[in-house]
Formats: sequence, C-alpha cells, structure tokens
Amino acid sequence: MSVQGTYLGMSLTIDDLDQENIAYFGYCAKHDFRLQKCDDCGLLRYPPTTGCPWCASPKATWTSVEGKGTVHSYEEVHHAIQPAFKAHTPYMVLLVDLDTQKGAPSAYEALRVVGNLTTADGTLAPPDMVRGVGIGTRVRMVFSDVAEGISLPQWTIDTTAVQPDKVWRYPQE
Repeated sequence: MSVQGTYLGMSLTIDDLDQENIAYFGYCAKHDFRLQKCDDCGLLRYPPTTGCPWCASPKATWTSVEGKGTVHSYEEVHHAIQPAFKAHTPYMVLLVDLDTQKGAPSAYEALRVVGNLTTADGTLAPPDMVRGVGIGTRVRMVFSDVAEGISLPQWTIDTTAVQPDKVWRYPQE
C-alpha cells in the first residue's frame, strides 16, 4: 500500500512497489534511523536499494545506526523552486558523513546522508542558524513527521559535540 503525506505544502508519495523506501521511511516514522547492512559483505548502504552496490548481493538486514556525523558538503538555497519553500529561504541542504562506517569500503568513502538543516524540533533552520553551519560542522539526526508511515530524516547542530573553531563556507557575494 502506498504511503502519502504533505511536507511544507508539497505532496510526498512512496509507491507500494518501492518496498525499500517504505521500510526506510517506516523506521524513520518511529524515529529509528536504520540502514540496510549487506548480509554478505557486511557494509551498510544509503540510499535504500534492492542490491548491495559493492558486492551485488540482494540480501540485507535493516540495522540501527547512530545518526551523528560531520557536514561533508552543503547547498544554501536562496531562491526556492518549490513555492512552499519560498518563505523558508535561505534554507540549507546538508550532505553528512556519518560517524558509522567512516572510511569504508575505502579510505575516501563514507556513508553520506542528505537532509535539511533544521532546529532540534525538525522545522527548517532560521537564517542565523544557516549562516553558522559549514563543512566540518558536527550534526545529529532529528525527524520531521510528515504523515503516518513517513518522517523525514533531517539534521540539526549537535550541541553535545565539540565543534570546529572555524567551518569552511562558500564565499558570500
């Protein structure tokens, strides 16, 4: 059965044939961050898929993962394409290196998970918070509840972690 919800006025649908994403967002709806761990090579993967990207095995087990990491890259959106996001500009989309499985399967790889920068309650971050985040910022996962069966994994500043003295940010005009 497909799962549907609305986030900031934008409809979201996960079709019933997309079992991997239904499972993933189902765990997120319980505020339980899980990723698929390959039963053959033991590597975790994101996004959810029907086969392991490293060994091609179709066998995997959903495994709880700590949602903490470091901003690897980001985009700061000032001109929203979706009308519902216009009132929230600037907002930030983060690509986060999880602390889990860092440097595997090679020294240059990590599990990287995308999500918006939010406040601790899962609402899009205000401009002053956006201005303080850059590459190297330590973040933790929070969830934005959308509908029954869907919560979006998002990122907020990890106030319990040691933050770098200076984070790298793109030069501002």
